[in-house]
Amino acid sequence: MLKVEAIVRPERVNEVVAALQDAGCRGFHYENITGQGIQQGVEVVTGRGGRVASRAAMPKTLIVTVISDDMKEAVIEAIVSSARSEGEGAIGDGKIFMSEISDVVRVRTGERGQDAL
Repeated sequence: MLKVEAIVRPERVNEVVAALQDAGCRGFHYENITGQGIQQGVEVVTGRGGRVASRAAMPKTLIVTVISDDMKEAVIEAIVSSARSEGEGAIGDGKIFMSEISDVVRVRTGERGQDAL
């Protein structure tokens, strides 16, 4: 089993969620986060004097799910194709992190492993 953590642009969440569902991903959660990567934030003009301020962190959305190993490539393709900006993509489109999960337990029934997904 694999834990998938995808960081995407907030405006792309609906497309990514739809793509995950189409890929057979049955459960996931997402939350708004703020962070910094290569994009390095933006400059914002504020106030009447037009003072320039830098925001180092950018708003993003973190989508988390646990999948079976055989779904890995389909889920990666679903996220990449739905989260990437037009053309060749752009800095800030996001990242996908995958990590091994040793076990899952469904609290309601006590089912473990694949059965708990």
